[in-house]
Amino acid sequence: MPDNNSRNSTGDKDGRSEGSRNLETDGGVAGQHGQAHRNTDYLSQEVNLLKPSTPFMRDHLRIVWTGFAIWVLAVWGPVTLTYLATDAMTTQMPVLGFPLHYFLVAFGAPTSALILSFWYSRKRDALDEKYGIDHATVETTERGGGATAADGGADE
Repeated sequence: MPDNNSRNSTGDKDGRSEGSRNLETDGGVAGQHGQAHRNTDYLSQEVNLLKPSTPFMRDHLRIVWTGFAIWVLAVWGPVTLTYLATDAMTTQMPVLGFPLHYFLVAFGAPTSALILSFWYSRKRDALDEKYGIDHATVETTERGGGATAADGGADE
């Protein structure tokens, strides 16, 4: 990935050397955290889920692992409790008439997954805002369509 922040000190009066071209950004707005995130060479960074190499990865993995722990409790908690406390979990609920373990697995697990998905989206939006990542920016190209490639690729 080219370094868009470096300047050529030996170029012409505009700071560009002969034959250089203007590089356009992808249109995102980066704050202090976002600029540090953009300056990281992720191809040379070690990816380790237990020891993240950047602050963004650390914060994102904290959200992912927290959500995973909640999901495990919501899905496997009733099953484990049914095994450990069979009498209490297999009693009929007075209001609905279902066994408690059936209600928790059939209603509680899917509902908790839905709530977790909303929780994750809110936390991820807050994380993107913290690091200056903007997904809503759309550029138009010379042909009038929306720009899709933000990786510096050439039109084919």
